[in-house]
Amino acid sequence: MTQQAQETRRLEAGQPAPQWQMAADDGSSMSSADLAGERYVLYFYPKDDTPGCTKQACGIRDNIGRVTATGVKLFGVSPDSVRSHVKFRDKYALPYPLLSDDGHRVAEAFGVWILKQFAGRSYYGNERSTFVIGPDGVIEHVLPKVKPDEHVDQLLEVLAA
Repeated sequence: MTQQAQETRRLEAGQPAPQWQMAADDGSSMSSADLAGERYVLYFYPKDDTPGCTKQACGIRDNIGRVTATGVKLFGVSPDSVRSHVKFRDKYALPYPLLSDDGHRVAEAFGVWILKQFAGRSYYGNERSTFVIGPDGVIEHVLPKVKPDEHVDQLLEVLAA
């Protein structure tokens, strides 16, 4: 899908999650097929090592035991390179995988690659949104347009439901 033609809507709870494959920060490849039969979380964020994304990532890091106690596997997703993810992960001791959505194909498939505006310029980037995907591959919950400092609390609330 081209950026100009983008009219994709964010996927919603009850819809099947798209099939995906991405490179992980440890050099491995991760895919939806690898997670078949498991409940997992993909949280899309705009960019490594920026103030909001750092706050969001560290909030999850500081509560990772509570998140994983719900039985989910959690993955951060941005269009940054694996190399960038490694620096970000190491700098903040993030204890969960970061996936490189090179070419933003996965963000487009989930409907979170959007037109943004900042300081008078327009550009495309990830909408800060989170998807909880059930063992059957169906989206259980969507947290759209989350705020970095509220994200982990919102996530824990839906995971406990």
